[in-house]
Amino acid sequence: MGAVLAALVLAATTLLPGTERPAVAWDNGVASTPPLGWNSYDSFNWNVTEAQVKANADYMRDNLKQYGWQYIVIDWAWYYPGRGTGSPNQSADFQPRLRTDAGGLLLPDTTRFPSAAGTNGFKPLADYVHAAGLKFGVHLMRGIPRQVVADNLPVPGTDCRANEIENNTTAAWLNLNWGLDMANPCAQAYLDAQFELLASWGVDYVKVDDIAAPTYRQAEVEGYKLAIQRSGRPMVLSLSPGPTSTANGAHVAANAHMWRVVNDLWDNWSALDALFERLHAWTPHRAPGAWPDPDMIPIGRLSQQGPVGSPRYSNLTADEQRTLMTLWSITRSPMMWGGDLTQNRASELALMTNAAVLAVDQHSRNNRQLYSGTSTVWAADAPSGTDKYVALFNRGGGAATVSVPLADLGMSSATVTDLWSGASLGTVSGSLSRSLPSHGSGLYRLTPRGTTPTPTDQTLTARHSGKLADVVNASTADGADVVQWGANGQANQRWRFREVGGGYYNVVNVGSGKCLDVYGGDSATGDGVRVVQWTCGSGANQRWRSEDAGGGYARLVAQHSGKCLDVVNAGTTDGAKLVQWTCGGGTNQQWQRKNA
Repeated sequence: MGAVLAALVLAATTLLPGTERPAVAWDNGVASTPPLGWNSYDSFNWNVTEAQVKANADYMRDNLKQYGWQYIVIDWAWYYPGRGTGSPNQSADFQPRLRTDAGGLLLPDTTRFPSAAGTNGFKPLADYVHAAGLKFGVHLMRGIPRQVVADNLPVPGTDCRANEIENNTTAAWLNLNWGLDMANPCAQAYLDAQFELLASWGVDYVKVDDIAAPTYRQAEVEGYKLAIQRSGRPMVLSLSPGPTSTANGAHVAANAHMWRVVNDLWDNWSALDALFERLHAWTPHRAPGAWPDPDMIPIGRLSQQGPVGSPRYSNLTADEQRTLMTLWSITRSPMMWGGDLTQNRASELALMTNAAVLAVDQHSRNNRQLYSGTSTVWAADAPSGTDKYVALFNRGGGAATVSVPLADLGMSSATVTDLWSGASLGTVSGSLSRSLPSHGSGLYRLTPRGTTPTPTDQTLTARHSGKLADVVNASTADGADVVQWGANGQANQRWRFREVGGGYYNVVNVGSGKCLDVYGGDSATGDGVRVVQWTCGSGANQRWRSEDAGGGYARLVAQHSGKCLDVVNAGTTDGAKLVQWTCGGGTNQQWQRKNA
């Protein structure tokens, strides 16, 4: 090990709080926009070779670099010997042996990466990638190799041994590593040593696996961040797999540049469709330098040597592929391409090189879901001026028209540009509506020609209890109960009133984009029918009018039944359900609208 590390960590007995070298500042310049790159896993599993990495780097240099694509990332088990079709696990006696140095630090397999011979490591390959004007990344399993613990090697720069720092946890899908006991300072010393080595090779991006889910490893996440800080080289820290829990949102956003929000994504519609709700749920934690990650993009030539299915071009239809790229762009998601770049056809290249679409991913602001369900709508602000980006999605099984009221964007009329085609669609007034194919989408830039106040988020406070109308557990699902709850400032307690004519309104939840709905449709006219949220439609059971009740309060009356929004049994506790009931004089049917 180098003198720098030796000066940091002398021995286990001296690695005490207050004696460690202070961490340098986290480099906020890394991943200030969502990273764009290529990852070897979807096409090559763990079998990728040096020649294949170079060929993909060459393709990126020649075709993609000018559009912002820059990371070339080698995924798992690059230190595992040879090639194979199975998972790269070890036997009970740690065979085959992983390639490490005398300190138990991982080194590349020389069968697949011949330039890594001797003590070269990945430096020659990283140099090749850097010479192309690109950046180089690798994958790591969380922790320390189990064979290093079995051999009880010394921890570099300390008096500790490997069996003192492991925590006896391992990944369910790969048995090569033990996790680290971060309560022992020597565990941090091991990470520091590994990252000093990565820095010496010129690594720019590290994907750490088995750390975000199924268990969120908070102390180890902090350890990897600290190791990058101490390495002296700016690196992107990417956490895998998912789904990371939103309960850890504040921590992960402060300690990693990107983190997985789902498990492995493959080329089927149901998996892609599920991402709409996951990406919406992570909106509060999306910020420059902190990006929710929906996994590699399963487009192009996939699974040539595993890991899932036979060699193929993506099973996603052309419309579904465009929908994926539109969703990634409007949600500012990292784009890590999974297909073998060298086998891209014109269609794949076109998806990767639309500068106007990529600009939404890289430079938009205030990205938010307006409506969810079969017709999902997202919006974002252009980086300057008053222009808006709008993404329309038809998630249904047949062609449909998807619309968004321009008032939701603060406009009364706007000129519209289709970002995928570049075509001008002229001026629209009132709403933007487009006919979209099944699983299709559109991405547009709107320039206002007339402005109107954007609908204000409001709360609904029950007069009898002082509690707010709330979607239970901040659910985004159809049929989730609407209840009363103490004020907490969350989006599931905020609503927008959208005029639908005749003095009636849709009451749309800001957290989910779904409408206040009397469950069961227009025929559900009885007292006590529960009130839920549901994908906004044309039913009268989603239309409400406001009747003055005096004192700044109003009754909300459902059009289909003529009955009032009511807290069942005039309950005053958190979680009391909202129902419809024959209108009367009870204060449990009186609601105050306040700007949120």
